[in-house]
Amino acid sequence: MDLDPDYNPSFKAKIHTKWVATVASIWIQCTSGSLYTFAIYSTVLKSSQGYNQSSLDIVSVFKDIGANVGTLSGVLYSSVTDPRRRNCGGGPWVVLLAGALQCFAGYFLMWLTIVGVLPKPPLLVMCLYMLLAAHAMTFFNTANVVTAVHNFPNYRGTVVGIMKGFLGLSGAILIQVYQTIFRNRPTAYLMLLALLPPITTLLLMSFVTISQTNEDDEKKHLNGFSLIALVLASYLMAVIIVGNIFSLQMSVSIIAFGILIFLLLSPISVAISAHKEKSYRIIKYLLEKNTPEDEQNRSQAHFVDIGQSHDYYAELPAGADQERDMNERRTPEWGENMNLFQAMCTTGFWFLFVTTACGMGTGLATVNNISQIGGSLGYKTLETNTLVSLWSIWNFLGRFGAGYISDYFLRSLGWSRPLFIVVTLACMTVGHAVIASGLPGALYAGSVIVGVCYGSQWSLMPTIASEIFGAGHLGTIFNTITIAGPVGSYILSVWVVGYLYDKEASEGNMCSGTHCFMLSFFIMAASTLFGAVVALALFFRTRNFYNNVVHRRGASTITG
Repeated sequence: MDLDPDYNPSFKAKIHTKWVATVASIWIQCTSGSLYTFAIYSTVLKSSQGYNQSSLDIVSVFKDIGANVGTLSGVLYSSVTDPRRRNCGGGPWVVLLAGALQCFAGYFLMWLTIVGVLPKPPLLVMCLYMLLAAHAMTFFNTANVVTAVHNFPNYRGTVVGIMKGFLGLSGAILIQVYQTIFRNRPTAYLMLLALLPPITTLLLMSFVTISQTNEDDEKKHLNGFSLIALVLASYLMAVIIVGNIFSLQMSVSIIAFGILIFLLLSPISVAISAHKEKSYRIIKYLLEKNTPEDEQNRSQAHFVDIGQSHDYYAELPAGADQERDMNERRTPEWGENMNLFQAMCTTGFWFLFVTTACGMGTGLATVNNISQIGGSLGYKTLETNTLVSLWSIWNFLGRFGAGYISDYFLRSLGWSRPLFIVVTLACMTVGHAVIASGLPGALYAGSVIVGVCYGSQWSLMPTIASEIFGAGHLGTIFNTITIAGPVGSYILSVWVVGYLYDKEASEGNMCSGTHCFMLSFFIMAASTLFGAVVALALFFRTRNFYNNVVHRRGASTITG
């Protein structure tokens, strides 16, 4: 914690803190998940452009590619941001601005085309519009997640889980906005997507700054953000379920929407609380300046100690995990800042790539086909729509829970984080097998398991990447690993699920019965089981490093 004797609590100092930066990032994340709401406007896109289902699926593929290939956003973040400067505000806003411009351009061009202002473009041009709009999310996500990691290096799992969790909830939040304000007007909703995320980002991007300081009560305030996220998720789940069972009157929908807005504004209370506690410590410090000299020195030494940013991962020797190139020249060790090329020369990078392809790839293949799965098993349209809506909640629980729980077990029991990838992929294997069984209620149970485990990969992978490769080029590295997600999804969706479904389909390209997807999901279960084995290899590969992390952290706690 910074305690400058000449500290002046000006308005600028109050708003440019890591806590205000976290609130601003949360709010941006809450409007950034437009790609999760593709189903709302896909029907009007299909009808207005005269697309068949195959053409619409191609547009959807470009959506997934744009949302998951974020290497450019990582490169931009690394080039414009200098984390070594304290209170550096010159970097993240550039990345957020680039995302806002892409989001507006992509969705606005789509809207102009659908309403007829622009002539119908070739399919490839519409795919480029969709790619541009979806690609904006990688810029929002990179700026918010990487900045949070720099601001809270000792609670990486927790803060990544918070950022990824609110992004997971954003789809449900945007759907509530649509159902309250733009009910049955998907064209107007497309204009909303062109305006709301960019405007939110432009208003808040100057607050997303890096402040590499360490405060005593970080965990308590991060727990405050976590509690708000859990309450928001519970509220959204209740609203979704009730809304799909009953037909709510407009007055009730408006009241429910007002409560949602209140919950979205509540994170600012955490920032206010953190500022008040910091002000109290500063006042206490200034009063202690009048104590005897030896006591004052001890007090100042204490404050200097807690004012350091203890990034334990960057200071640890790799031991047996150190890797050298062919000329025996030293390469960066685990925990030191690596660039993308250096990271790609390690086995850890490719272990993470494979586990991401298995975990995220099978998860995307499941959610992309959940409506068709429900139809083949005889589920009603209302039931499958509810499953699609609730996917964002299970996704959130995985993103948030994996980060928070892995942080707790790492700090308390010394369990290394790759072990949680092993556990979640093993559970995901069970989830796919449950869906494959086709038993009554299997799709409900299986989708919950797969959704939670899928979301956990989005939290665990970036956190592990920041620990073993350092945070210096984190945006570039974890966005490159994320490419594995759409690669795995394409292989499994097109060459496994799609191929086997068409093979089993009868006349009219429709298939009914458990046989439609049984083999596909057993293959996906085998894929996640293989991913769990690879994650286990990563666990053994990095075990010494994580043991050193725990040992160093424990020693610092004792001496501090």
